[in-house]
Amino acid sequence: MKKLTLLLVTLLISIALPAQERETVWPKGKMPNRQEHQIAAMTNETSVKGFKPDKHRIAYIEWYDAPAKETRNGGCMILISGGSYECCCDVGYIKYWNEEFTKLGFQCVNLVYRTPRPVGLPIYQTAWEDGQRAVRMIRSEAKKRGFDPEKIGTVSMSAGSHLALLLATSSQTRSYEPIDKLDSIPCHINWAIVNAPAYGTTDAESGTPATRQGYGTDVTLSKVFKFDERTCPMSLHHGGRDIYVPQTSTLVYRQLRRMKIPAELHLYADKGHAALGLARGIEFMRQMGYITPLAKAENIMDRYASDEHRASHTKANIWPDGKMPDAQAKQCTPYIEWHMPKELKTKAIQIIYSGGSYAHNDPDGFEVTPYRRYLNEKGMAVVTLKYRTPRPEGLAKHTTAWRDLQRTIKIVRQEAASRGLDPNRIGIMGSSAGGHLTLMGVTSSLHQSYLPIDEIDKQPCNVQWGIGIYPAYALTDGLENPNKGGGNDDSAILAPEFSFDLKTAPMLLIHGDADGWAAMNSVKTWEKLLKMGIQSELHTLATRGHCFQSSSVPGTGSYTHIDRIWEFLTAKGFNK
Repeated sequence: MKKLTLLLVTLLISIALPAQERETVWPKGKMPNRQEHQIAAMTNETSVKGFKPDKHRIAYIEWYDAPAKETRNGGCMILISGGSYECCCDVGYIKYWNEEFTKLGFQCVNLVYRTPRPVGLPIYQTAWEDGQRAVRMIRSEAKKRGFDPEKIGTVSMSAGSHLALLLATSSQTRSYEPIDKLDSIPCHINWAIVNAPAYGTTDAESGTPATRQGYGTDVTLSKVFKFDERTCPMSLHHGGRDIYVPQTSTLVYRQLRRMKIPAELHLYADKGHAALGLARGIEFMRQMGYITPLAKAENIMDRYASDEHRASHTKANIWPDGKMPDAQAKQCTPYIEWHMPKELKTKAIQIIYSGGSYAHNDPDGFEVTPYRRYLNEKGMAVVTLKYRTPRPEGLAKHTTAWRDLQRTIKIVRQEAASRGLDPNRIGIMGSSAGGHLTLMGVTSSLHQSYLPIDEIDKQPCNVQWGIGIYPAYALTDGLENPNKGGGNDDSAILAPEFSFDLKTAPMLLIHGDADGWAAMNSVKTWEKLLKMGIQSELHTLATRGHCFQSSSVPGTGSYTHIDRIWEFLTAKGFNK
C-alpha cells in the first residue's frame, strides 16, 4: 500500500510539473563567497515541510524539456526569478515563461541563485557570480542540447531583472576569479526581456524601494551596470506606479540608445510591481529575428481597407466666413469630418489628424484612415481634422494648426450631446508633426491660441487623453529637423511651447526606436507627465523608424501597435 501511494504521488508530480534536469553550477568546494546563511532554492521548495537547507547551498540551473522538434528555433531562454535578493519567489512566472517560450521553440532553463543577501558584500554579488557561471555552463552545453551558443536570452523579474541587467551590460567584468576551464567560456547573453528591474537607481542601490522615487539631480542610474561592448538588445517593461521605479528602465533605455543598441521600452499606466506585457517582449524578439525570420511586411491601408463599420460621414468647415484668425492665401482651408459607427458602443470621441512636417497633412492617408476605421469597428465616433498647411509665414510652424485644433475641440464638445456622445470624453491623436500638435493640445489648453469669435469659443478646449504616434519637434535638439543628438543628452529638453498646465491629460505614446525624430521625444514626455503625477503609457519599437506603421510585419509591435490604443482607452476607462 505504501509503495502504491508513493507511486501515485510520483505520477501526480510528473503530471503537474514540467520535466527538469538539475545541475549545480559550482564544483564542490569551489563556490566563491560561500556564506552559511545562504541557500539556492525556489520558495515552493523551501515551503515544503522537512526542507533541509544544508542540501541546497549551491546555485543550480534546471533544464526543462526541450521544445518539440518541429518548433525548435535554435534559441535558449534563461528564466530568472525575483525576490528582493532575499529568496527566489517567482514560481508562477517561471512556470508561465517556460510554457510560453517552450511553445515558441526555445530551450528553457531556470537559474536558481543564492539568497538571502550576502553579508559584507553588495546585495547582488553572490547572485551575479552564480549568474555568470550559469551562462558559461549553459553556453557550454549548447551543441549537446541543440541550440546556438550565440542565441541565449533571459526573461526576468524585479531583483532577477537587476541580475539580468548585470548579465546584459557587464559580462566583461569578472564577478569572480576563474576556477576551471569552464570560466574561459564567454558569459555574455544575446538579448534580455527585463521586467520591473529593482535597485537600479542610486537612491535604491542599498536594496530598498527608491527612497526618492528615482528623482533628484543627484539621482542617477547605478554605476554597477558597465554597458560594455557586449551589451545586448533589451525589451524593458515597467509599471508607472512601481515603487521600484520606472526611471531605471528609462535610464537604461537611454544608455542603450546612446550606444545604438536596438531596444524597446514598455511603460504601463497605473500598474505596480509586476511582470507586464510578455506579448510585447515576444514581439520584440520576433522583430529582432530571435524566433523566426521576419515575415513579409503588409501595408496598413490594405489591412484596413473598408468603411463597412461607418454609418454616416459629414463634413464641415471649422471657421465662419471671414473669421479665421491669421488667414493666409497659401494655406489650405481647414475642415473636420464626423465618422459615426454603425453601432455606437461608447460615448467617447477620438479626434485624429496626420503629420506632414507642418508642410502638408492628409486626413485620408495612412496616419489617419486605418485608425479611424479601427475605432469605428470598435463602436467609437471619430472626427478627422484637416488643419492649415503649409507652415504660416511670420509665425511659429504650428501656430495656425494649433488654432485649428483648439477650435475643433470646442466644436466637437458643443456638438457631442446632440450626437449622443459625451462632451467630457474627447481625445486627440496625431502622428509626427501631428504628434507635436497633440502635445500642444494635451499640455497647453489653458493657453488661448486665438481670440474668441462666437459662442462656440466659450467651450473649453482641454481633452481627456492624447495619443502621440512618433511625435516630432518635441525636444530642443530637434525643433525643426531630426534630433541632432537623438534626444539622449540631458541638454535636450522639452520644447518651450508645451505649457504642461493644470489641464494636462494622460497620454499613450508609441515611437520607433530607430526614428530620426527620436524616440526620446516620447520618453521625455512620458517622464515629464510622471513627474506631474499623470499616469501615461509608452511603447517604443526596436529597429523601427519614422512612419513605422505604413508597412509592418505580422507578429511585431509595429503591426499590433494599433491595439495599444483600445487597450489604453479601456485601462483608463475612457471608452466605457
